[in-house]
Parts: sequence; C-alpha cells; structure tokens
Amino acid sequence: MLALVNDERAAKGCKALVIDDRITTAAQGHSTDMATQNYFSHTSKDGRTFDKRMREAGYPKPGGENIAMGYATPKAVMEGWMNSQGHRENILNCEFTTMGLGLDTRGNYWTQNFGF
Repeated sequence: MLALVNDERAAKGCKALVIDDRITTAAQGHSTDMATQNYFSHTSKDGRTFDKRMREAGYPKPGGENIAMGYATPKAVMEGWMNSQGHRENILNCEFTTMGLGLDTRGNYWTQNFGF
C-alpha cells in the first residue's frame, strides 16, 4: 500500500511518506473496532475521532484519515480512494510526511491515517 500511495504522490511532485508504527497502531485499532462492532465511520462508537485515536497511540501531529470497506486488495482500495475527491486530497497532500494503515479482513475494513 505504501508503494501505491508514494507512486501517486511522486506523480504530483510530493515527497514519499514513511510508515509510522504509532499511526499504524491507531489505524489498525480503528479497522478492528469497525469490524468487531459492525459500523463504518470516521468516528468510533465511543465518540473518538482519528486525531484522538492517533494522539492516544502517541503520535503528536495527526493530519487526516481515509477509510474504506469491502475492497479485497490494496490496488482496489487505492483506485476507490483516488476516484474520491476527499480521499485523493489526503493521499496527495504534500504536507503529510507519515502514514499508517490498518486492515481487518472481516469485511475488509481499511483505515489509512496520515500525519505531519
């Protein structure tokens, strides 16, 4: 997934993102939470938003979040995100420097978080 994201960013002239384990922890936690509690939203059932989840995981500068459900492969979910204006804007935001990704295969819940 990181390579797919960075390919899109390079085509726009943005620097490559690097994976941050803290962001990955937050993203994976959200994907798992959506799958186990059967919902699909940027806001957790307990009211937490992506920035709160990222800060709780120890990341100080949250930037953005993309979520998706039902896509079976990284390529498919990237195509979906790139065909959606808001998701594409997150991926191509040259200010972001870090990324984390979560996937829960029970329903293929994807979470992509970005940081500064």
